[in-house]
Amino acid sequence: MFDKLRNAFSSAAKSFGQKELKEKDIDEVLFELEVALMESDVAIEVIDSLKSDLKQKLIGTTVEKEQVANIVKQTLRQNISNLFDAAGKIDILTNIRKKKETGEPYIILFLGINGTGKTTTLAKVAHLLQQNKFSVVIAAADTYRAGAIEQLSEHAKRLNLKIIAQNYGSDPAAVARDAVLYAKSHKIDCILIDTAGRMQTSKNLMDQIAKITKVVNPDLKLFVGDSLAGNDTVNQAREFHQYTKFDGAILAKSDADARGGAAISIVKVTSTPILYLGVGQEYKDLKIFDKELFLESLFGETQEITSTQPAQPEIKMAQSQQVSSKLVEKTEPKTPPPEIKIETKTESKLVKQEIPQKKDEDSDPFVGLETKDIQKYSKLFDIPPPENDKEAVELATKIKKWISQGRPKAGEEQVEEKQTLQQEDTKPKKKRSLFGWGSK
Repeated sequence: MFDKLRNAFSSAAKSFGQKELKEKDIDEVLFELEVALMESDVAIEVIDSLKSDLKQKLIGTTVEKEQVANIVKQTLRQNISNLFDAAGKIDILTNIRKKKETGEPYIILFLGINGTGKTTTLAKVAHLLQQNKFSVVIAAADTYRAGAIEQLSEHAKRLNLKIIAQNYGSDPAAVARDAVLYAKSHKIDCILIDTAGRMQTSKNLMDQIAKITKVVNPDLKLFVGDSLAGNDTVNQAREFHQYTKFDGAILAKSDADARGGAAISIVKVTSTPILYLGVGQEYKDLKIFDKELFLESLFGETQEITSTQPAQPEIKMAQSQQVSSKLVEKTEPKTPPPEIKIETKTESKLVKQEIPQKKDEDSDPFVGLETKDIQKYSKLFDIPPPENDKEAVELATKIKKWISQGRPKAGEEQVEEKQTLQQEDTKPKKKRSLFGWGSK
């Protein structure tokens, strides 16, 4: 990892050590350093800062020639370290625990363009949260890209997670809002919202991000960038940050990144920290970004650990992104998830694609009821969706009784029962619900 950037810094240090400390010679070496850093995807802002500090440090100093290389290396290291320190840190797990104490779910919004590994990165974060004993629900707010909902559903199936989605072309903000309502009613710890991959130059699609943010007020907005895209990733991060002011970034495919400049550049141009690095294709291949390890990889010797087991293939729906995994841990034995059924209703605006977790099976009053029976009964008697557990239990009981009577069609008995039910239910109807029924 980061071989090119490491070589650039090393060459600069050696070049200074081989020359007298004259301003002309310093300028020549700095020019060579600038070219090498640009080839390593380091942003111009970072290069100018490094050159300025180095020149100020070296001109006029009286040090022994053999010490110059070490001074250059330490100066470069300190400057980059200062960049990361200025961006700060975000401890996601601690923040989720604090929010959980208030009884509210922690909301994370994922941003980025298509092909960067955004959806797979979301699944990796979900796995990380599961390993730390947090409950998770996923919102499929990418309603534009063909196959996006199916791709996310497959990840959810593998991780045994719930997913809330609507039809393609639906309002992404409505999907996110439904997920929040579901999480609150079921006491879910964290909501992960997947958004449509959009080019940073598309103002209309970027405005959709602003709308989602306004509707659900996420606790954390994460930009997912492709380490292999180089300076284009830096430009994307700059544009996204201008629109959304995201809080931090995750760099995918870092295990195959020989340049390494993207991490430094994103921190510089957005003043936000790098939180995680994607270093493989398995769910566990998400590493916390460690500043000291990063600096050590650039200015010191590092040891790469190879996997003892072939990597799990990435799910392909739109664009294939195959990278090799170099820095991965020993693979733990995995237990295959139980078979899960995803039901979709195409006629309704809202589609419930729910993958139940074991801990919720006993508390779900609608277990054993077919979705079509729930929808038919609710439409027949004009029943609004339940807003709490008590109403859900009552509605489920009525539906089961109706089924036991042979699902009678509309008639005089139905009219009387409908009037009775309408008198019992005084709450206003909603246009959209988490359960996928009700009038459009």
